[in-house]
Amino acid sequence: MTAASAVHTSSITSLPLLARGKVRDNYAVGDDRILMVASDRISAFDVIMGEPIPGKGALLTQMALFWFDKLGPNGANLCPNHLTGDAPESVVTPAEVPQVTGRSMLVKRLKPIPVEAVVRGYLAGSGWKEYQENRQVCGVPLPEGLTNAAKLPEPIYTPAAKAEVGEHDENITFEKTVEMIGLDLATRIRDISIAIYKTAAEIAASKGIIIADTKFEFGLDKDGTLVLMDEVLTPDSSRYWPAEGYAQALAEGKNPPSYDKQYLRDWLEQATVDGKPWGKTAPAPALPADVVAQTFAKYQEALLRLTA
Repeated sequence: MTAASAVHTSSITSLPLLARGKVRDNYAVGDDRILMVASDRISAFDVIMGEPIPGKGALLTQMALFWFDKLGPNGANLCPNHLTGDAPESVVTPAEVPQVTGRSMLVKRLKPIPVEAVVRGYLAGSGWKEYQENRQVCGVPLPEGLTNAAKLPEPIYTPAAKAEVGEHDENITFEKTVEMIGLDLATRIRDISIAIYKTAAEIAASKGIIIADTKFEFGLDKDGTLVLMDEVLTPDSSRYWPAEGYAQALAEGKNPPSYDKQYLRDWLEQATVDGKPWGKTAPAPALPADVVAQTFAKYQEALLRLTA
């Protein structure tokens, strides 16, 4: 896909726009369904970049559908998901079909739960930074002596409170989620999230990929059933490492090579705006063509390895 044909922002006029997220544009289809269009936008440090990553939206959709299939009724069947099975093309005008084909999901309209369910199997990113300070991650105590990228004794649940677009998600404790949504729902989300992560990690490991961490989002349907929603286990929401580069990186205390947006984050950490280091607030630095291409290549490699 060329930059000219990339979709930075969709423009479906035949349906009411509900919201634009960091990546997805959501449109109402009646009062019980949503058309989710995965754009080619990319965000880092909770800031949306000005340049799209051509083809990224379609790739994310393919990967999410791959995982929904593996985790759904025909797979591990750990939790209901939001897919309706209906074709996205069926709810837009013929002229709008190119905007949705391959990059959209027609899903059930749910009551979203304002908690990002983060599961970590390895110590990386903000978790590694916090561990160095207090030997904990989001209130979860961890053993002494762990190093950057170390595998944890058991996966841990480290939720975050969802922020508005442009704001930073806030890491919170499990106890805080209990205050927000109640003990029963908080416990179910934690336990299901860890079960999904363990299942997905086994599948990925068989393809030579380590899922270091990931985040899930859930909603409730009209009957109060807990439903897995939004995206699942994509490089936008997960940290993917090739297994073959892990041991050396661990021995050297470095971040392992990755198939996710870590490449972009690393570039942004060194980027400048008006001669000064970028402060991780909008507007973002302009992305050079080679950074755009390399970011897409990382995402594509993850999909190809998983589905091979």
